[in-house]
Amino acid sequence: MTRGFYIGRFQPYHEGHHAMVERIASEVDELVLGIGSADQSHTARNPFTAGERIEMLTKATTDIGVVTYAVPIEDLNRNAVWVSHVRSMSPRFDVAYSNNPLVVRLFEEAGVEVRQSPMFRREEFEGAEVRERMAEGDDWEELVPEAVADTIADINGVDRLREVIDSDT
Repeated sequence: MTRGFYIGRFQPYHEGHHAMVERIASEVDELVLGIGSADQSHTARNPFTAGERIEMLTKATTDIGVVTYAVPIEDLNRNAVWVSHVRSMSPRFDVAYSNNPLVVRLFEEAGVEVRQSPMFRREEFEGAEVRERMAEGDDWEELVPEAVADTIADINGVDRLREVIDSDT
């Protein structure tokens, strides 16, 4: 059995993440989704809580064909021990997936196999783009799985994002 690990902030989980998760699911038997910056919420860059992101990911990945675990990973700000921190918060995994150069380096230095793959329509599917559309009242739902849009609606996430942006300016 092979278990993969994929980390992101998922603010929110969008179709680009989902395409990557589906690609990874074709290579592994189980997948750990690390929710990065889990200690951050209620800001313009990180509007959603770790629990809300767990809900988004859990609902959006029910049909990908592999067991998934959504695990919150708080920021550590000590890169030399970051992989140990991730391992302590996560189920065991065999391979990590990332396109972030720092994350790739940290896993490789820790002896973890890292696989990279092309990002799916990165110019369109980006968390900042989703949040910007939400803030401006533009169509953002087309950029996220339906389960994510439903979760954001249930928590009044668009109103929250607009309010935290207003409080930041």
